[in-house]
Amino acid sequence: MFAVIETGGKQYRVENNDVLYIEKLDVEDGATVELDVIAIGDDDGIKVGSDVNGKVTAEVIKSGKGKKICVETYKPKKGEKRKLGHRQPYTKVEIKSIG
Repeated sequence: MFAVIETGGKQYRVENNDVLYIEKLDVEDGATVELDVIAIGDDDGIKVGSDVNGKVTAEVIKSGKGKKICVETYKPKKGEKRKLGHRQPYTKVEIKSIG
């Protein structure tokens, strides 16, 4: 059995005991969250839209920041240079149940 969930403007195909890095959620580590379900699939087929009445429960493992991405801007003949860095925040979750 699998489900398609939507969180942080992205969609993920998940199964039980999957571990995902998703966009940051405002919850503490160890908390349980319910995620929006778009579709559920099993041996009988796929249910999409208003036919879906299931829930996906996930446990938050940790929150953190990803690797640093360095961005450099440069304008030729002007002597203008700039270096920027960015670390994207994430939440690591484990899917506990699809039902």
